[in-house]
Amino acid sequence: MPWFQARFTTQQPFAENFSDLLMELGAASVTFEDAEDQPLLEPPPGETPLWELINVVGLFDAELNQQEIRQQLLRQLPEDNATTLRFVPLEEQDWVRAWMDDFHPMQFGQRLWIIPSWSEPVDPEGVNILLDPGLAFGTGTHSTTALCLEWLDAHPPTGQKVIDYGCGSGILAIAAAKLGASQIDGVDNDPQALIATHDNAEKNRVTHIQGFLPDTFPKEQKADLLLANILAGPLEELAPTFASHVVAGGSIVLSGILQEQAESVSRVYSRWFEMEPAAIDDAWVRLTGTKHR
Repeated sequence: MPWFQARFTTQQPFAENFSDLLMELGAASVTFEDAEDQPLLEPPPGETPLWELINVVGLFDAELNQQEIRQQLLRQLPEDNATTLRFVPLEEQDWVRAWMDDFHPMQFGQRLWIIPSWSEPVDPEGVNILLDPGLAFGTGTHSTTALCLEWLDAHPPTGQKVIDYGCGSGILAIAAAKLGASQIDGVDNDPQALIATHDNAEKNRVTHIQGFLPDTFPKEQKADLLLANILAGPLEELAPTFASHVVAGGSIVLSGILQEQAESVSRVYSRWFEMEPAAIDDAWVRLTGTKHR
């Protein structure tokens, strides 16, 4: 067994210090895992949020003295963390291949597919988006993104002007483009997201997506459809702004909303939109509405 893991659970404030400790003890790498299935969505620029309870995992060469590492950790970990400490042997494997095997083509609705670059399209006649897992938020694996993609598949924005607010990886903007939108504006407060959107659009041979930071997005810009997969709080704060960007009779699609937040968000938007019943997937909600004429 050429590798082994040292794993234990700790609270968020201590995770970084214990990561440093594992590296001092010879770890080749340290990773953090969610210990309680706590959701984290898109963070503000410059922030790296962590879960409240974290599994800290150190990867060690099997030639190192496992017993000595155990003793060092038991001496320095608080008792409630030390009781969770365990060592796991690992077989040698192709880690890149193992990572790639976790991601497969995903279908949304009838004809929309997200395809990793190393995979062949399942349906060559479908609407296929090439997108690899990466740092920018939005690769289709989360319910909030899936709900938006399914809506787009059922309501293709043929010939429409579209705004993707909080564009992340550009996945919704690219889907709208491939489903016939005539103009797409992607807006995000993270410059890295705009770079990712541009790069992914190029990979998909989509040339009519423009990227904007919120401060540079034209206030007079109007769209037939506005998509916003962000968070409930910002959605409520941005409601007047979003309403000003949607033409009369146009559509709004909102996601990133927990089920218990849906009524509040819908109530805010009902001032400008005729809101429809929520669509729910795994405790996450998509809200849609039509702008009052």
